[in-house]
Amino acid sequence: MAAVTAGMVKELREMTGAGMMDCKKALAETDGDMDKAVEFLREKGLAAASKKAGRIAAEGIVTTVVSEDGKSAAIVEVNSETDFVAKNAQFQTYVADVATQVLTSQATDMEGFLAEPWTQDNSLTVAQALSSQIAVIGENMNIRRYEKIVADGVVVDYIHGGGRIGVLIEADAEVVNDTVKEALKNIAMQIAALTPKYVKRDEIPQDFIDHEMEILKVQAKNENPDKPDNILEKMIVGRLNKELKEFCLVDQAYVKDGDLTVGKYLEQVSKEVGGKVDVKKFVRFETGEGLEKKEENFAEEVARQMQ
Repeated sequence: MAAVTAGMVKELREMTGAGMMDCKKALAETDGDMDKAVEFLREKGLAAASKKAGRIAAEGIVTTVVSEDGKSAAIVEVNSETDFVAKNAQFQTYVADVATQVLTSQATDMEGFLAEPWTQDNSLTVAQALSSQIAVIGENMNIRRYEKIVADGVVVDYIHGGGRIGVLIEADAEVVNDTVKEALKNIAMQIAALTPKYVKRDEIPQDFIDHEMEILKVQAKNENPDKPDNILEKMIVGRLNKELKEFCLVDQAYVKDGDLTVGKYLEQVSKEVGGKVDVKKFVRFETGEGLEKKEENFAEEVARQMQ
């Protein structure tokens, strides 16, 4: 049986909001498996559905760039070892150059992108330019991921927290003007804050719905062991619909006007500009999402450097 450490309990608590002892018990019951521990807590009604990947820890920044015509855009995450380097102007300029290259790149994967000539210096590949930056800055760096959107309609970007979160949003729009762009920027801010997984309900994979149903069934049975199955079924459907509204962008309550959903807000904007505006796709990157940061004792680090 895997030993349950204080760090594991702390991480599970941060991911789920459940109590310390509940987290410790969940990890003990699941042999230290973090994902299974989350499900254990949810089945007991002690944790909500996790909308974040958790373990957001690595340093670095997310940067976006949009073409002048608003028809294409790129988003990139570059990681560094420390927050100090992430705030460095040279590092930020480098990441902006990477995003600009992504915008014009024809590569279909990271391997192909790293093999491309570096547009800032054609004598180097992207990978060699990265190595050069590592040598100059003196800290390990990594181009972790990127995505490019080429649209028939319009693309709008949004950066939150100095590069902690970046969003690209693509929309089909019969009219493209400042009102439409402002509306899409508002929705991009919503995506940054509330982390939807899908644009619309019909995008949700059936296996995801089935998995959530199973968790909710166990949860409902644990909470109401004496209620008949037909009553429990209605409870489960109600809870599932509520959960799916949080996952779907157009079904979420619009943060700037709680009386509207995002979908209703888009209808309002469409009516105002005299042409339909419909969100087609979004990309949301959060720096360090899914990565674990190496935790070190600062005093021990200083002592090592003085040896």
